[in-house]
Amino acid sequence: MLTIHHLGKSQSERILWLCEELGLDYELVHHVRDPVTGLAPPSLVALHPMGTAPVIEDGEIVLAESGAIMEYIIGKHGGGRLTHAPTHPDYAQYVFWWHYANGNFQPAMGRNMVMNRLNLPADNPIAARIRSRLLDAFTMMETRLGNTPFLAGESLTAADIMMVFSLTTMRYFFPFDLAPYPNVRAYLQRVAARPTYQRAMQKGDPGMKLLLD
Repeated sequence: MLTIHHLGKSQSERILWLCEELGLDYELVHHVRDPVTGLAPPSLVALHPMGTAPVIEDGEIVLAESGAIMEYIIGKHGGGRLTHAPTHPDYAQYVFWWHYANGNFQPAMGRNMVMNRLNLPADNPIAARIRSRLLDAFTMMETRLGNTPFLAGESLTAADIMMVFSLTTMRYFFPFDLAPYPNVRAYLQRVAARPTYQRAMQKGDPGMKLLLD
């Protein structure tokens, strides 16, 4: 059985949601952030040198990094679910959005979070460029979700599971108004309606308000 080491308000929610979608049995271990720094506790450092969540244990395997964990679980336990085969007409979209989530979008959110905390002047050219790149990303996503219900086509895939954290829980760290993006907000409502997502979030972060609009 998989063991998922989870930290509240973190990318480890992806792993819980993935396992709920796949109907996998797992043991959930909660870790608590340091009350002063908000950082991960030493218990996660003891599991893996990265010292961050998520971490999974699968037999003798100990694995960190949410994207790597998702690929491992899908490859070993997914049975072809939540992915598109190379022959699928939306395969290229699946591959793109899967990698875009943590390769570009999540870093863009993180860079803007840092810029906000630096309180730079509104006309600072670096801050303006970083902000512009994020707005471009939202516009691209808004366009895509105006043409299809999920990022990789008609059905939810692991690409969506990768992306949703950045659109929701990440906004606790970097508030961002989704009002200009009705297609993104409608997409998040489709996600919110899934019992699998509801179960994952209740197990991982009970009582946390879900930022879905």
